[in-house]
Amino acid sequence: MERYIDINTFDYPLPDERIAKFPLENRSDSKLLVYRNGDIQQSRFGSLAEELPSGSMLVFNNTKVIRARVIMHKPSGARIEVFCLEPHRPADYERAFAVREEAEWSCIVGNLKKWKEGTISIEFDHEGVERQLTAEIVERGEREHIVRFRWDAPLTFGQLLEHLGRIPIPPYLNRDTEAIDLERYQTLYARFRGSVAAPTAGLHFTESVLAAVRENGIDTETVCLHVGAGTFLPVKSSLVSEHTMHREPFVVTLSLLEKLLDRGRKVIAVGTTSVRTLESLYYVGVKCIEGGCPSDVNQWEPYEREYGYSLEESLEAIVKYLKDNGLDELKVGTRIIIVPGYRFRIVDVLVTNFHQPQSTLLLLISAFVGGDWHRIYDYALANDFRFLSYGDS
Repeated sequence: MERYIDINTFDYPLPDERIAKFPLENRSDSKLLVYRNGDIQQSRFGSLAEELPSGSMLVFNNTKVIRARVIMHKPSGARIEVFCLEPHRPADYERAFAVREEAEWSCIVGNLKKWKEGTISIEFDHEGVERQLTAEIVERGEREHIVRFRWDAPLTFGQLLEHLGRIPIPPYLNRDTEAIDLERYQTLYARFRGSVAAPTAGLHFTESVLAAVRENGIDTETVCLHVGAGTFLPVKSSLVSEHTMHREPFVVTLSLLEKLLDRGRKVIAVGTTSVRTLESLYYVGVKCIEGGCPSDVNQWEPYEREYGYSLEESLEAIVKYLKDNGLDELKVGTRIIIVPGYRFRIVDVLVTNFHQPQSTLLLLISAFVGGDWHRIYDYALANDFRFLSYGDS
């Protein structure tokens, strides 16, 4: 029945003035709505440590947002925006950022109608020498296209994006990227490049908040899921079954998997991306049990049948596979969609922001708290909470 959920029932009025267009001056000054056992209270994010159960484990997504938007021009002068989504050749993120002279990426192209064929380019200065980056579409798709970049500067592709690219802030902010976004649309603990959207629940954390969390006896761990542009895609069809989730690659360390086997403490996920990563692990483990090796988790896999394996059996299967193959981390991808009716197997507590109406993220919230999402969002709207990426928590 999960597939036949009507997305129109996950709507709420969100006036434009309630969308936080810019971050607060101090990250942890955001308001914090605390929902516990049906009770709703207000606090400040700076006091988060006091709200979390001592002895639990807080899991962050340490992906780093890349400057994925590159503005280029045709010889005619037409402005074309190339939005780099994920590497195509080489497909591995680490190698893709390290290549020189040529790379291919899957991209969304703005003003595509002006770019029927040929190359587009951008001129730039590097160490006093005039350089050029060119791009051509080598394979066209419905929404995404394979673009081949070539450049003559002695830079890696990662350095090139840092030099020429812009941070891809969410389209619903309805403004251009500004200097403040370079720092604030990035978590304090961001480490591995690859996302085109920030895991925004983590934007509130400061060093002092993290210190208070650890002083409260809470362990901190990380996963890495590279957030794709699919996070911005609205559910356009009435039935959720007709919405396609995009693949997002993730990495989980062997040491975290072994910690997760200790179910004596609560697991707190920071953000929906951490939730989707952690919850995907059960189904990766099932593949190890039944197929001998890990592989990607499909969108509707959690709902297709009853699974008789315990979480312990599933995680132990992944741990055994990694150890047998001399690996210290799991690298796969997920398309998992979490909707009402989903059975959570790992995540006990969630720290998150307020999400868009009719979005897959709001479906995840409903799956976590049930129909009370209405009460939570009504309370937030009535009490001047700020919404979406730069909003409250």
